[in-house]
Amino acid sequence: MNAAPFHLAGERVMLDPSGILFWPAARLLAVADLHLEKGSASARRGGLVPPWDSRMTLDRLERQIGFWRPEIVVALGDSFHDPDGPARLAPQEADRLRRLAGTTRLFWVSGNHDPAPPQGLPGEHGDCLALGPLAFRHESLAGSRPDAGRAEICGHHHPKARVATRGGTVSRPCFVGAPSRLMLPAFGAYAGGLDVLHPAISGLFPRGGRAFLLGADRLFSFALAEIRSKAA
Repeated sequence: MNAAPFHLAGERVMLDPSGILFWPAARLLAVADLHLEKGSASARRGGLVPPWDSRMTLDRLERQIGFWRPEIVVALGDSFHDPDGPARLAPQEADRLRRLAGTTRLFWVSGNHDPAPPQGLPGEHGDCLALGPLAFRHESLAGSRPDAGRAEICGHHHPKARVATRGGTVSRPCFVGAPSRLMLPAFGAYAGGLDVLHPAISGLFPRGGRAFLLGADRLFSFALAEIRSKAA
């Protein structure tokens, strides 16, 4: 895959077409909104969704960890679809997370779906992880420079973009970036998405930014203003 470089607060990070971020200087991999056990949560409400999302999501995550070989993995909140998700996780999937924590530092950021640490699973937990000039959190703080000069990396909104092309309209999950803020797409197999033109997302980028749409093996970059003009 062809990861794309992006610069935040003087730091170079790599945006991978899978939807993860890798920060080479810190050997850090960040991933947002895994929403593990969303399938089983749906089944409890009578939904007919196959309960295989956790396995699929962890398969994808393990491939990225094997490729980038990080020293720390940061899950940017909503790692589980609800607070009971860790208890419903199949033993083999829980064992995979334990093995991961045995080989790399694992940090769970609090999310609105999972505000408490995942019971029975290893790793550190907190509302935010601040390292050097970067702050990793679930939901963005308001303001163009929200954290004492730190640039922030967040998730929460599951950004996606619709772009008109010669072959028709393409809708894909995407990163959304500006010099002081980067929003990651949702990584979970069953996660939905919110259009980047929605005020909840576009309002966090008042001076504009770029969307990096996920492709099979590369990213496709568009200015937010360009996406807005194509949608008009």
